[in-house]
Order: sequence, then structure tokens, then C-alpha cells
Amino acid sequence: MPSEASRASSQEALASRFVLYVEGPSDREILRSWAWRVSPELARALVQAAVILGGRQPARAADHFRAVRSESPGARGLCVLDRDGSAASLPATSSTEPGLEFFTWGRRHIESYLLVPDAIVRAAGFLAEDPRQRRLVHRHLPPLQDEPALREVHAKALLAEGGPLARALGRPLSPGHIARQMDRRDLHPDVLDLLGRVAAGLEGTSALGGRRFSLPTDPLQG
Repeated sequence: MPSEASRASSQEALASRFVLYVEGPSDREILRSWAWRVSPELARALVQAAVILGGRQPARAADHFRAVRSESPGARGLCVLDRDGSAASLPATSSTEPGLEFFTWGRRHIESYLLVPDAIVRAAGFLAEDPRQRRLVHRHLPPLQDEPALREVHAKALLAEGGPLARALGRPLSPGHIARQMDRRDLHPDVLDLLGRVAAGLEGTSALGGRRFSLPTDPLQG
């Protein structure tokens, strides 16, 4: 029979459970790669907490989290969604469970935060200093300083296999691989905000052993 200590530990793990809802496996891989730049431990815990929704389905996240809360009343959840062009509204507050938070990217897609020229060039297998490849990439991307354009560009199509950027470079592109090529200074404030929320959700759970993270709000810090 399990000891009182093991039963208490199991109950504590249930009470402190954190669930991260993401639209698809690619989103999870991108988030894992970004989190790794902040903390490998955070990246590992993020993957363990992730639940794939199979698309932009906030109602499915709410239904799943309701079941989680029935077993773990103290559980917390975070649902990360693309804004898309004219995204469907989130579930009414009354239809969501206490403890479940929704986070919608300011830019159109999670892939919109991968539009970092040097990272794309490296992901395609070229030297970041290669002037020809840099010109090709810059020709297809809004300037890094043009946030309004970056908010609206259809990055998912731009970075797709066989998409315009892959055709121009003559190489397939993988969003997950681009994320792995990004440096910490490439992480947009929206990304750092999301990672901070994930870290806060995981704090106190068995996944992190109660560890707390202090994440920079400025990507140039640290």
C-alpha cells in the first residue's frame, strides 16, 4: 500500500497541475524551442504540460479543463491561440472554468514571431552572413521595425513547405527549426510575456519542484 507521504505527494501533484493548451504539435515545438532559450528546465516542463487541441478550438480547451478541474480542483490552465485574420471569439466567460486563462497572440499567427531574417537563413542551411540569401529573405519579409505589417502578414503561408520563401531559397523550411535557430535576443516581448505566464503556471507544480523563474521583459536582457 502507498505510504501517507506518497499519497500526500500524489494529491499535491494533482492539486497543483498546470495544463498548457496549444493548437498543434508545431506550436508546441516552437514554444519548446523558445523556452529553451530561457531555461531548458522550463522547456521540458512546458512539453509535459502541453495538450494539443487540433486547431483553434477554445471551447475544446474549456471542456477538457472542466474535466481536469473535476479531479484537480486547484489546477490552472493556459490556452494559447492564434489571432488569425478574423478570429472567432473566445468562449463566454461563463462557459469557461475558473483557473483557465486564454492568451491570443498579438500578431496573426505564432509563426509571425519567427520572421527573423538571420534565423530563417540559418534554418535553410546558409550562413547568416550570406548576402544573397539575406536579400532574398528580406525581400519577402516586412522590416523588423514595422510591427503593424508583422501583425497582419500571413506568416503561416509564407513559411509553409512549398511557400514563397521556401521556393525563393530553394530549401524547405520548418517553423520548429527556425525557432531553434533564434537567439534569446530574437524573442519578441509577446513571446516573453507568454513564457512568463507559462512559468508562473508551472511554479509550485511537481514538474518544476517549486522553482520560480524570473523572466526578462526585454529580450536584450540576460
